[in-house]
Amino acid sequence: MLDSDRPMNLPVITKNMSDEDIELMMESACNASNFLKAISHEGRLMILCHLATGEKSVTELEELLSARQAAVSQQLSRLRSEGLVAPRREGKAIYYSLTDRRAIQILDVVYKLFCQDK
Repeated sequence: MLDSDRPMNLPVITKNMSDEDIELMMESACNASNFLKAISHEGRLMILCHLATGEKSVTELEELLSARQAAVSQQLSRLRSEGLVAPRREGKAIYYSLTDRRAIQILDVVYKLFCQDK
């Protein structure tokens, strides 16, 4: 059962909403859906968790995830295309860091819901 005493910031959808308001809601829903799809893979989610503690090289991420370079690079590419991470080259090494504050906010919620009491 939901906690009815807890305030929610969800919109109230009514029959009287203007077409403009409905269009804005649809645009926001599309943006949210794309964001959630970008983080909905366990590999990408783990990368974001590691990057939440600070910048990491691709090699560090490979070691932390016990994953091959190709798999880590593929997931980083998706996160980069969504604007969630940014690369920085130093010599031959490439370092990644979070660029979107929303990722940390989501990770915080996910941690509280799925990890905190384990």
